[in-house]
Amino acid sequence: MHFSIPDNCEQSDNDGPFTVFNLHINGILHGSVRYSQFRDLHVQLQKAFGSNRLPAFPPKKLLSLNSKELEERRLLLERYVQTISQDAEIGNGTIFVEFLLVAQQITHGVQPEPTTIEVCLMNGHRVEVKVLTTDRTDTVLCAAAHEINLLNDFIPYFALYLVKRESDGDMSIVRRMQEFESPYVSLKIVEKVAPHRLVLRKSYWDPSFDEDLLSDRIALNLLYVQAVSDLDRGWIAADGDVAQRLRSLQSQGSKREFIELARTAKFYGFVHLKKCTCDYPREATPVAIIAGNRELIFRLELPAGEPREVTFRVTRMRCWRITTSYGANKRDATGNHENGAGTPREPVLELSFEYLVAKDTLKWISVLSPQAILLSMCLQSMVDEILLKKNGEKPKRAAAKTSSFSAAKGKRPSAASNEAKNKSASDEVQGNEAFDAAIGDEDL
Repeated sequence: MHFSIPDNCEQSDNDGPFTVFNLHINGILHGSVRYSQFRDLHVQLQKAFGSNRLPAFPPKKLLSLNSKELEERRLLLERYVQTISQDAEIGNGTIFVEFLLVAQQITHGVQPEPTTIEVCLMNGHRVEVKVLTTDRTDTVLCAAAHEINLLNDFIPYFALYLVKRESDGDMSIVRRMQEFESPYVSLKIVEKVAPHRLVLRKSYWDPSFDEDLLSDRIALNLLYVQAVSDLDRGWIAADGDVAQRLRSLQSQGSKREFIELARTAKFYGFVHLKKCTCDYPREATPVAIIAGNRELIFRLELPAGEPREVTFRVTRMRCWRITTSYGANKRDATGNHENGAGTPREPVLELSFEYLVAKDTLKWISVLSPQAILLSMCLQSMVDEILLKKNGEKPKRAAAKTSSFSAAKGKRPSAASNEAKNKSASDEVQGNEAFDAAIGDEDL
């Protein structure tokens, strides 16, 4: 995950004005958090992991902070959150996850109430799921799985994704839903800007995991509707003969045979991103990126005679990072940027990865794309899956967690004025354990 605190603002409640720090996760405002709430988090982490495991926490001041001191505190809090999130045991643990969940709920004024969420399958079928407004992602995923009678053993093979409906009617994947968020709240936030939906898709990249699902009717159907959807959208590159045979199997309702044949086609199980730009082989090169099965494929728009398709293997990426830049325009009460017309504006996102182009030669390659967060999450999930397979393991569910933070610890503030800022927040560098383990570099 990519954490940043690009700015802070003043809010108020019955006790008067106070400062909150806008915590962004993956480039999107997650919650506006008071210094005291960050301090409570630090105290709980100290009790659980000990002080030596944690970075230094910004000290408390007796007097009110001036603008320079607030800026220093903002930077220190940002560095603190980025550092603890890099520790897998802390970042995925109960205390930190519950802190993030509560921050989202308080900021957006959501109380636990019964509600119904629609989860869509890839064929457009909608499943109505009864949950609480504050339920986390895994709870909603399990509820959706039970509605369609998917066996518990197969739930880890699927995940919920946030999908946006574009102006041309097409759908684009925004990101995979995470355990630190409530799907109800996240959906409520993004739908203020554009129509979105929750979609159930495979959680893995390696086609060999399909074998575990083909004998189960419900799991097979989920694989089938996703493969048909990807074929219809042109995401699976089937040539004339294979495409004809796939359509024949589809008309016959031969789902298992359809999947087995589709797996032989190029880009089966890959995700296609929208066109963007990169600095390879030169600045501002138009590119369409396709991600899947341990690699990124760059389809470059270059002059005739130059290579048009380049493959970057995940196991040769030493690390990557997300850079989030913000303009000088003002933010609204929820922390979103807005232009003069009051329309929210998204941050400018850039993903850069350090690539082993030759033995002992590393090169940074950058991609400027609104889907940089999705691309980063794709890379991380590929690395996780490589290590999973190396250890002979199968996809597994997020560990069940109990609440350690209470919504009563924070108050829902009323919005006050917010100073315009011009910040550029660079998130932490994400290391690649598969690279460190030298997996897949035998040809160098």
